[in-house]
Amino acid sequence: MENQPQGTGFDPARLRTLVIGCLAALAGLMAGLDIGVISGALDLVARAFHASTIAQEWIVSAMMGGAAIGSLCGGWMSHQIGRKHALLVGALVFVAGSLACALAWSIPSMIIGRLVMGLAIGVAAFTAPLYLSEIASEQARGAMISTYQLMITAGIFIAFLTNTMFSYSGNWRGMFAVAAVPGVLFLIGVLFLPYSPRWLMMRGRRNEALQVLEDLRDDRSVAMREIQNISRQLQMKQRGWSLLRHNANFRRSIFLGIALQAMQQLAGVNVVMYYAPRIFALAGYVGPAQLWCTAMVGLVNMLATFIAVGLVDRWGRKPILYTGFIIMAIGMGFLGLVLNHSDLGQTEQIISVFMLLVYISGFAMSAGPLMWVLCSEVQPIQGRDLGISISTLTNWVANMIVGASFLSLLQWLGNGMTFWLFAGFNLVFVLVTWRFVPETRGMSLEKIEQRLMAGLPLREIGQGRPLSAGEG
Repeated sequence: MENQPQGTGFDPARLRTLVIGCLAALAGLMAGLDIGVISGALDLVARAFHASTIAQEWIVSAMMGGAAIGSLCGGWMSHQIGRKHALLVGALVFVAGSLACALAWSIPSMIIGRLVMGLAIGVAAFTAPLYLSEIASEQARGAMISTYQLMITAGIFIAFLTNTMFSYSGNWRGMFAVAAVPGVLFLIGVLFLPYSPRWLMMRGRRNEALQVLEDLRDDRSVAMREIQNISRQLQMKQRGWSLLRHNANFRRSIFLGIALQAMQQLAGVNVVMYYAPRIFALAGYVGPAQLWCTAMVGLVNMLATFIAVGLVDRWGRKPILYTGFIIMAIGMGFLGLVLNHSDLGQTEQIISVFMLLVYISGFAMSAGPLMWVLCSEVQPIQGRDLGISISTLTNWVANMIVGASFLSLLQWLGNGMTFWLFAGFNLVFVLVTWRFVPETRGMSLEKIEQRLMAGLPLREIGQGRPLSAGEG
């Protein structure tokens, strides 16, 4: 590919990168809308179909169950049919699921529609970041992955806003139909994307991979170096199951990944994301006021994510996690204190909103993005695919458990005790972070792996005591 003359102001490689970035945003929006739409639609659906508490929990948690299955299918599909075709399947399934929910005629049909939406999100959540990391240049890779995660929070916020708009007419079908729009746009856009160069190399299609990289980069020598790097990396075969059976240190990293994702969900974030209008109803808000308050939660969730992006490589992982878990414990604790009383006055209502915003800011700046960062850092390269797959599956399973139990907890424990339970979880997670979580800021993946395999305690596989001669 000939380079464009200097000074023309037109850079085809940069334009292609921008297009890919926009598609990453659409994938994130698609996922965020799916997460956020149910918060505003649930009460309306429950009234339309006379759904019991258990049925409502199933409607909410069916999406996470589907996502757990989809995340496993996404790994297989992205390997067998390619990242691009896996994304196409995910987009098609998402549109079908959104429309199925919009046209649902009963509780079982709604649960099936939510399950289908979850399957699509599971596939997209696994495949989209993988594709982007393989298609982007080294300089743009971090920004693209960060944009994908950030746009998930933007999708949640947009879902909360559209829920509010449709709430005035009680049109829950419109809430689900709107969620199909980014799916359609994503489907069209993916048709024009190139195949992943890494996947083409895995299939022995070196010339095609080189052509893709030449189209994406403005320097043939850069494309050639990337091809050589990919070729060397592919010689490092994944042997995750063998490591899991025979290497205790790899099992420790698997345990840490499972613990991190379970902590993220048991911190209670999806109690807020799925049931925020119900929580505000407990505080005395009625009608559209519940959803306007929910939209505020979505906005703070999106804005506070920038804090993590700005501080993660300056403060480090553990200080941010400590701060986030303490903030979340305070938010949940005071919310439980307020909601433990009935007949709340205006002051108590304002405090309840403020404390929920405090909680969500603590999550968005810490456990939300950082658990994914840590899970990708602590797995050794030969077991990384398996390790990340298991931790991702744990996230969706824990998500489903929390979503399927919250309304029942409110009935069994009462308002105050339910939120105090989540406050207690967050305080426990401060101790777990101190005891097990490593500080990986400024550490190469190779160095982290070396320290893990040398048998150092988990909290020392990042920044910790130097390896002795025997350990190294």
